[in-house]
This record gives sequence, structure tokens and C-alpha cells, in this order.
Amino acid sequence: MFNAPTREMAWQDLAACREFSVESFYPPTDQDGDEAKAICFACAVREQCLEFALAAGERFGIWGGMTPQERRYLTARRLRATQFPEESEEETTMALS
Repeated sequence: MFNAPTREMAWQDLAACREFSVESFYPPTDQDGDEAKAICFACAVREQCLEFALAAGERFGIWGGMTPQERRYLTARRLRATQFPEESEEETTMALS
């Protein structure tokens, strides 16, 4: 069951998406989400939005500039990093090279 909103969710009051149609953030395909992603990337609370979506297990829509598929990938990477921290360090080193 979803809890009632709290002041911890005050970030939503500052979200750039509040000024746009909700349909923009629920495109028919992930490839159609470019407009929503552009709004998200300019948003001051993008990180809070993304973390909320990850914690809540949001399965639909663009949240924090990421599609559902991108959020699943991020969740998997984070899980892998906690299970295999030495591999995560190698991936980071390789990515920075």
C-alpha cells in the first residue's frame, strides 16, 4: 500500500514537469520519450525524482530522465555493484580510461 504524501516529497513541488502535460511523460514507446527527458535533464530535482521512482518500483513513464528500461538497467547495475564491488571498481576504471 502506498503511504500518504509527506513533506519528504516536497521535491515534487519543485519539479519542472509540473508545467507540462502528464502524457509527455508516458510516451507509447521509450523512443518517444525525448521531450520528457529534455525536461527532466533541465530539472533541479531530477535526482530526487529518479530515486523516488527506483524506490517505488515505478514500472511506467519517464522519471528522473530515465525510461522504465533504463531504470531497470540502473537497478541491476547498482545491485551488481553491491554484490561484486571489485568488478564494479574495474568497470569504473575502464569507463574513465
